[in-house]
Amino acid sequence: MKSDYEIAQESPIQPITQIAAKMGLPADLLVPYGHHKAKINIRHFDEEKIKASKLILVTAITPTKAGIGKTTTSVGLSDGLQKLNKKVVLALREPSLGPCFGMKGGAAGGGYSQVIPMEEINMHFNGDFHAITAANNTLAALLDNFRFYNRGKPEGVKTVLLKRCLDVNDRVLRKIVTALDTPHNGITTETGFVITAASEIMAALCLSEGLDDLRKKIDDMLLGFTFEGNAFTTKALGVTGAITALLKDAIQPNLVQTLEGCPALIHGGPFANIAHGCNSIMATKTAMQYGDYVVTEAGFASDLGAEKFFNIKCRKAGIQPAMCVLVATSQALKLSGGANEKTMMLPNMEALGNGVRNLEKHISILKSFGQRVLVSLNRYHFDTEEEIAWLRNYCHEKEVAFAVNDSFKLGGEGAVEMAQAVVDICSIPAEPLRHTYELSDDLETKMRKIVKGIYGGKDVVLYKKAQDMIKKIKQLELEHLPVCMAKTQYSFSHDASVSGLDGDFKIDVDDLVINRGAGFIVAVCGDMVRMPGLPKIPQANFIDVVDGKITGVS
Repeated sequence: MKSDYEIAQESPIQPITQIAAKMGLPADLLVPYGHHKAKINIRHFDEEKIKASKLILVTAITPTKAGIGKTTTSVGLSDGLQKLNKKVVLALREPSLGPCFGMKGGAAGGGYSQVIPMEEINMHFNGDFHAITAANNTLAALLDNFRFYNRGKPEGVKTVLLKRCLDVNDRVLRKIVTALDTPHNGITTETGFVITAASEIMAALCLSEGLDDLRKKIDDMLLGFTFEGNAFTTKALGVTGAITALLKDAIQPNLVQTLEGCPALIHGGPFANIAHGCNSIMATKTAMQYGDYVVTEAGFASDLGAEKFFNIKCRKAGIQPAMCVLVATSQALKLSGGANEKTMMLPNMEALGNGVRNLEKHISILKSFGQRVLVSLNRYHFDTEEEIAWLRNYCHEKEVAFAVNDSFKLGGEGAVEMAQAVVDICSIPAEPLRHTYELSDDLETKMRKIVKGIYGGKDVVLYKKAQDMIKKIKQLELEHLPVCMAKTQYSFSHDASVSGLDGDFKIDVDDLVINRGAGFIVAVCGDMVRMPGLPKIPQANFIDVVDGKITGVS
């Protein structure tokens, strides 16, 4: 089979004006970025149309380091629904340059189930990440400038919470000291960088419903505390307008297409292990306004991305999913069932049988939110008919729908079984969405309910830094905010070396980060860092430009 790059390069691509017309988008809302990409200058939402649209969330079981294939499944499902003559719009997150040049590679799907232009989506896509990085770092520079000229004054800033960001995996920037050498360089400060996907401005943009809403969120961002002990915000700094100006275009959703010409909105890119892991409300609501079916995804597994999608995004946006697609692969199940990475591709019914405990756990997580579930096996060439039949029968016994997704190899045609199952499930009205916790719960109770109800653990343990931050959160009267758990994606616990399936664990919370503007509190669990590092041989070693075209992005 050809490589992802070869398939993407050889596939015909339609003018973006044709994709917009298929979507029913008025021409005056389209802002072309060349011939094959555009932004959508959406001005208002039709809540009745949004309410009538069927939103399908794609999530997954616990991933391997190679991923599970949620994006491939999401793209395939959209093309499959299109094969069934449904009006469908796909809504995904934007790829980050960090993983693109690091370990995972690109994030535009794979095989015959991709969004295009693939290499442009994976790099610099319409400049959104750069705008967010510039806005964050401009705000940090303005804050440090204020500190410099107001040092020693009661209204001066004593404690800085805002960190700079960069869309690069760069471990040496996790902890740094700024303003060394002379006093003219500023106030010497211990600080650090986070990756752009973990910045509060990324979260604020993704949880905004327009430029005015984004302005309010930027206004409310807590930048630090004064010498008098008061909260210091962007509003107090007086630069909200300037930061909003940098994001004027970035707030607009991006329109591209799948290989089969299905409209795809790709916008925003917070990671699900260190942020809330969903594409923007702007893109999702725009898709729902123009699509009878909308396929979206949340990062990593249901204990991370899906939990935050329901408890944070759905709450903020007032949206209700019709159902969930739970993506699984045979090798991930076998790995969970005791196989090792070298043999997980080989037939192993014993490991597969043991590994379905992980699948069952994720099914129960989704059902705790009142969701109907379709288990989708993302098929690989080494999957045997015996293994597929066993999994189909297992799901039948558990009274959960099951379908094979073969879109990587066959495109939309290979996703028709999955698409038809989705249509059948969506024909029945969904139950009201149930949340894990109430917003009125105190912060410790929220975290405890997530640990016990979602992860299946025993309790939460707050370290001193987290305990100190809870006192500040109470003083600021911010306990009503939802909580965003930042933990490893490879385990239900905070320790990636154990599965956590036995439930014999507690979640250690080292720190709490106040994202008042975005509207949630980040709980940093275990040794989770918000600036990833690069692997020994990064994907960047294979990226090049040949005959004017970018190669090596996969």
